[in-house]
Amino acid sequence: MTYVDSALLDLAEWFCRRFQVLTGKTNVWLAVQLTNVSVVVYFVWAGLVFWRSNIVARVFAALFCSGVFYLLTVTIFKDPIELHENNAYRRAAKGVRNPRRIRDAFLRISFLTLSIMLSYPVMLVYVNLRVHLVLLTYSLIVLTTVMLYLLACDPLPPCPAKLLEWFRITAAAASAARTVDRKEPTCASDSSGHG
Repeated sequence: MTYVDSALLDLAEWFCRRFQVLTGKTNVWLAVQLTNVSVVVYFVWAGLVFWRSNIVARVFAALFCSGVFYLLTVTIFKDPIELHENNAYRRAAKGVRNPRRIRDAFLRISFLTLSIMLSYPVMLVYVNLRVHLVLLTYSLIVLTTVMLYLLACDPLPPCPAKLLEWFRITAAAASAARTVDRKEPTCASDSSGHG
């Protein structure tokens, strides 16, 4: 499984670098956005439990969600994305690989194994029993797995977004074409009037 983890990590890093070249956004930005999606999915899950349960389960769900929300505000949402990106840029500029590549390997492999092993049972339960909560739980596991791979990648140095440059060039060309189209009829009528 270590070889699979290494291959997936290399693939994730390749994808993150291509994404960064196109958009200018790093793997850190992607991981934070994925975390935001995970939080939304988690609170949807908690909301479903909240509305379909008795009063004791509702109180427990409300307290648990409040605790999770508090922990998110003092950990993940405490620092801006730019701070994490700047730390990653500094580390990469010094030639130091991301320490999460080795440090989080066991956690990544565990979540990857869980994602693979649960895929068939989750599909089976959902298709036969139509339990939507199983899909939400599984999606959190998959999102966490992907996030762990994204966080272990090394970004490229800061670079302009090629997609943004392409949009600017396209918009400038379209604007120039409209300007030429507006001017042509007057030039044509002037030349035909004098000829």
